Amino acid sequence: MSTSPLISAAELQARLAAGTPVQIVDCSFDLADPAAGERLHQQARLPGAIRLHLDRDLSSAKTGRNGRHPLPTRETFAATLAARGLRDDLPIVAYDQAGAMYAARAWWMLRWLGHADVQVLDGGIGAWQAAGGALNSGPARTLAAQPAFALREPLQATLDYATLRASLGTPGRLIVDARAADRFRGENETLDPVGGHIPGALNRFFRLNLGADGCFKPADTLRAEWQALLAGHTPDALVMQCGSGVTACHNLLALQAAGLAGATLYPGSWSEWCAQPDAVVATG
Repeated sequence: MSTSPLISAAELQARLAAGTPVQIVDCSFDLADPAAGERLHQQARLPGAIRLHLDRDLSSAKTGRNGRHPLPTRETFAATLAARGLRDDLPIVAYDQAGAMYAARAWWMLRWLGHADVQVLDGGIGAWQAAGGALNSGPARTLAAQPAFALREPLQATLDYATLRASLGTPGRLIVDARAADRFRGENETLDPVGGHIPGALNRFFRLNLGADGCFKPADTLRAEWQALLAGHTPDALVMQCGSGVTACHNLLALQAAGLAGATLYPGSWSEWCAQPDAVVATG
């Protein structure tokens, strides 16, 4: 089992060429067009990849108060994986076509189930093609359902709205928002009914984790950038959030790649926060 949360296209190709069993999941999605992921999957996908859909597989039902992409229970997500034919005794590699924006969510959720052997394809399908990797097309692949997908001790922690709301201003705690800077300031908000951010939060747009080639920056670069933001805080003091608990996982993945593991996810994020009657909102 690799200790890195990322795998390069060349490394994945070498594994497959050697006959090493690897389960590949395509998490491609588009927030503005929820059906786009299926089209992209049928047009071009890594050999053997199966689909995981952000809304159907990586989220639960919305109530109007629990955010745009609420987490399912661990038991429900494990049952979904088993029904899709994924095994808990084999490694999993997740990828997408959006700079790991959605693959990072799958990576985080699998670790939340306690599945340690999961990685994200660095650079996604673009890096795979650039490395000469073959692609499949046509109807989505299906696998025979598995009896179960094991739940183990969670490798990632979460924090709920009430706990975070009650702890605002706690010395040593640092909230980091992964949204773009304008949305963080409360400007150009198109996804949620209220613009702004959680009081006291800092902003680190998730795409800052990527280099010009669409791959994650080197570990030492990420470490230096994140340590500058931490300003002496330890990673376990961090609470990561975004709009709906998706791109916050990208920041968590970057921290893991930088050797700064230990941060907590607020899954409901801004879309849940701003829907609460007692929420406090900051702008600017």
